[in-house]
Amino acid sequence: VTGEGEVHIDGVVRGDVRVGKLTVGETGHIEGGVYAEAIEARGRIIGAVTAKQVRLYGTAYVDGDITHEQLAMETGAFFQGRSLKFQRPATPPAPAPSPLAQAAAPAPTPGLAPKPL
Repeated sequence: VTGEGEVHIDGVVRGDVRVGKLTVGETGHIEGGVYAEAIEARGRIIGAVTAKQVRLYGTAYVDGDITHEQLAMETGAFFQGRSLKFQRPATPPAPAPSPLAQAAAPAPTPGLAPKPL
């Protein structure tokens, strides 16, 4: 199942699901990878889950790793797997001066220090 909108599943899906927002109802069952911006699960998911926001309600059953930015679980939800937080890209380091700029700068004269004002 692939799309960009919202999908509500109350039946059985065998295969990957890629949508904008996914709701798995209490009678919903997915066997495959699940990829969405947001996932609300009340039913079963057997497979890897990847989403910015994941909410497992008390009736949810998830057997697989969950990669997320935010994860919420109600009491009673079953989750077996790893919880992996999205890694935000690190701020790139400031660029080092180019070798040409370093070569063009005059070398300090030994023994001559600037006079304080």
